Amino acid sequence: MTLPRRRTFKARDKLRILAEVDAARGTPGGVGAVMRREGLYSSALSDWRRQRDAGAFDALSPVARGPKVAPVNPLAAEHARLLRDNKRLTQRLERAEAIIDLQKKVAALLGLPIASDEGY
Repeated sequence: MTLPRRRTFKARDKLRILAEVDAARGTPGGVGAVMRREGLYSSALSDWRRQRDAGAFDALSPVARGPKVAPVNPLAAEHARLLRDNKRLTQRLERAEAIIDLQKKVAALLGLPIASDEGY
């Protein structure tokens, strides 16, 4: 002789039944009809309501696997643009300084007077 197995309900079934019971509250005998159809006692509904209110069913919901997507920083695009501008301007400055150094060397070779820029 086998013993009867205790019924178990998945979280989505519990939430579905609780939603049906909540919807049937306005009709006379509606809650009892849902309980008879599902084979439940009111104590099970009380336990499930308590679990739902405590957020226990939310923890059982499936979670997407894999690396989590980082929230987009609203300043990231501006930061990247500023970095590009800084790099471009640094390169232009290096070129300008190289041209000035070349001009100074040419002026020194030709014996032309050079204005000193160290007075600034």
